[in-house]
Amino acid sequence: MFAIVKTGGKQYRVEPGLKLRVEKLKAEPGSQVELPVLLLSGEKTVVGAPFVEGAKVVAEVLAHGKGKKITISRFKAKVQYRRKKGHRQPYTEILIKEIQG
Repeated sequence: MFAIVKTGGKQYRVEPGLKLRVEKLKAEPGSQVELPVLLLSGEKTVVGAPFVEGAKVVAEVLAHGKGKKITISRFKAKVQYRRKKGHRQPYTEILIKEIQG
């Protein structure tokens, strides 16, 4: 059984027992969050419009962190313009406990 969930503007294919890094959620480590289900597949496939009614994915928040640093550079020729900037995207690591629905 698997489900397609939406969080942080992205869609993920999840199964029970899967560890996943998603956009940062406002939840404490150790707490549980419920994610809305777009598609549920098991005995038969159910597609929501936009979400499947009565279905949810329960996940446990494991930790918060920051991703690897990426470097952004800007350059304009002939005008001595150079800018360098770094960015580390915050994330939340979750463990999928169960799929209800």
